[in-house]
Formats: sequence, C-alpha cells, structure tokens
Amino acid sequence: MARFALIGAAGYIAPRHMRAMKAVGGDLVVAYDPNDSVGVIDSHFPDAHFFTEFERFDRHVDKLRRSSAPVTHMAICSPNYLHDAHCRFALRAGSDAICEKPLVLNPWNLDGLAEMEHETGRKISTILQLRLHPTIQALKARIAADPRTDHEIELTYITSRGRWYHASWKADEGKSGGIATNIGVHFFDMMIDVFGPVQSQELHHYAPTRGAGVVQLEKARVRWFMSIDRADLPANRREGQTTWRSITIDGEELEFSEGFTDLHTRSYEEILAGRGYGVDDVRASVELVSKLRNLPVIASKASHPAIDRTGA
Repeated sequence: MARFALIGAAGYIAPRHMRAMKAVGGDLVVAYDPNDSVGVIDSHFPDAHFFTEFERFDRHVDKLRRSSAPVTHMAICSPNYLHDAHCRFALRAGSDAICEKPLVLNPWNLDGLAEMEHETGRKISTILQLRLHPTIQALKARIAADPRTDHEIELTYITSRGRWYHASWKADEGKSGGIATNIGVHFFDMMIDVFGPVQSQELHHYAPTRGAGVVQLEKARVRWFMSIDRADLPANRREGQTTWRSITIDGEELEFSEGFTDLHTRSYEEILAGRGYGVDDVRASVELVSKLRNLPVIASKASHPAIDRTGA
C-alpha cells in the first residue's frame, strides 16, 4: 500500500489529492501546512499526523524513513515557487514526489531535479490531468492521423476568482509565475501534446487578471485568452457558472466540459502503475510560459475574440 505525505494541506487543490490517495487505496500518514485550516483531512484520513512547522514535519518523515513503514510518495501542493525545493526534499527523504502544476517556474530548474532523481534513484511525477481527459485523448489520436499542419485553434479559459486572489501569493508573479502560468500551463501542455512542438509565440495582452496571445505549434496556430475576472465570462453561460472552458478547432467547438472530477485519481493510478509524467514531459510547456513572461506585448489583428468582447 502506498503511504503518502502531503505538503500544502490547506490549499485549494489538496482535497483532490486526498480523494485520489483514498481512491487508490493509499494512506495519508502525515501532512504539513503553515496554515492550520485543514479540517478537510478528517473526511479522508482522520488519523494522519499534521504539522504547521516544516522542521517538525521533516523530523516525523525522517522517523518514518528509518522505521519499517516509510513514506513512499510525497504529494506537493505548496505555492508554485516552492515546488522544486519540496521535490528535492521528497527525494532526499527517500520518497517519490507527486507535484502539482507547474512543476517549476523556469526550465533551468528542471535540470537540477533530473540530477536529484539520478542521485537518489527516486522519481518525480507531475499532474498533467488534461492529457488523461478522454476527449483530449481522442483528439490527440485524431490529429496524429491527420496530415494537416494548419489547424486554427481558439482557446478560452476563464476561471473567476474573488478579491482574496489579489492578496495571496498567486497574485505575486515571482511566486506564481503570473496568470498564464498559474491557471494555464496545463492547457499549454495539452496543446503541445496534441499539436506538436512550439515554433513561435506572440503576446497580445498581459495583465494581472488576464492574458492573450498566439502560439504557433507544429500542426496548429493557437489563439489563447485566459482570465480570472468574472466580468470576462460570456453572457450565454449557465446561471451560477463561474468557469468557462472553450476550445474551437477549425471553427468547430470541442466539447469537454465534463469529465474533470476524477482526473487527479486517474493521475495517481497512472503514477502508481509507473506511467506518470515526469521532468522531461513538462519541459516544453515550462519553456513556453517562462518565455511568455518576458515577451513584449504587441498589438495585432490576430487577437482572440474574447479580447474584442471584453475590451481587455
């Protein structure tokens, strides 16, 4: 049975990891977060040890390492800028790492993680849940069999956030990587996985709450728009709907609004079966968003329709 530790137990994404641990028959034996608002643990693993100080968490993990029941996998749900440090800690502690996206903020950090894997013999896996979505897998198979290299894609992702977001680490680009990294890196990863390597990219709008641009891939030109501002949600959304995902391919809408609820469980199943996505798998998307943060904003008639609609 997999024995899990969890770094970042009070965060937004941690409950999905806890549900996945439970679903695969694992046990969360210890968790850490500086914030003690972690009552959600009781719904899944009420006997898990919990620490608000990293040093005490470290000591407990080390005690388990020297026992007959060590931690086998450490899930990392901490702020983005701490992911690589916590991955290194997991490997040094003798466990494999399961890290939320983005694995790192800049591509040069990947090389150090790969070296740590080699030195310790342990493995780092990351959550790229969209690659496991059945609709996306079917699309990848269809595009692989299609000789065309001139597909036109429009990607829109709006996930509204309240005022708390701007007071959190997520609003600090040095800690989150900015809007396109924090909410969009897994969409860029999915596009690269389906349509091939990045050829070039342009940035048409960039602000703390939204961004837009064009990425030229091997088989497609992708116009993208991402936002956390609820004012950007389209008028034709369902009542109470706070998230909008839309992908059109050559003018045809790709329906993938359902099927997201169990993708973390699917990710855990693949990781435990030895088929997880590792350091090399994320390099292309990390390079894309890292370069994006340093691109100049240029005006273009190729702007995403959502820019024209919202006046971004």
